[in-house]
Amino acid sequence: MTYRVCFVCTGNICRSPIAEAVFHARVADAGLDDLVEADSAGTGGWHEGEGADPRTVAVLTEHGYGLDHTARQFQQSWFSRLDLVVALDAGHLRALRRLAPMERDAAKVRLLRSYDPAAAGGDLDVPDPYYGGRDGFEECLEMVEAASTGLLAAVREQVEGRAA
Repeated sequence: MTYRVCFVCTGNICRSPIAEAVFHARVADAGLDDLVEADSAGTGGWHEGEGADPRTVAVLTEHGYGLDHTARQFQQSWFSRLDLVVALDAGHLRALRRLAPMERDAAKVRLLRSYDPAAAGGDLDVPDPYYGGRDGFEECLEMVEAASTGLLAAVREQVEGRAA
């Protein structure tokens, strides 16, 4: 049974595609690509049908990540097929939990940086790089990479728990 993860930011062209690309790479490196699927979406539909921001693509490419992406808006009906919904900031977390049809669906929503032990007790938001320069995209990638190790460990535990 496949474990499904969806990363969610505002418009699905910057932060969540970066998280999706990094997590795909981590899953593949761990040999879990047959057991774990990841995609991304936005809380809003402003960029639906568009590709990722060119700065997102450039930063990912320069760091060795691949991305085939079309922006879309997160739908309430997806909760039933997802195991984990990963929000990139507290605003997304609140919006997704309000959207959740049931308490068990709201419990599936977690902040990405909550998986980064170095971020514990601090600000868990991944800042939106859209209105800034390229440095913001690099910073976003660094935060996503730092959290991805812990996220992969948590997902691996869930996947192995299902197999037991």
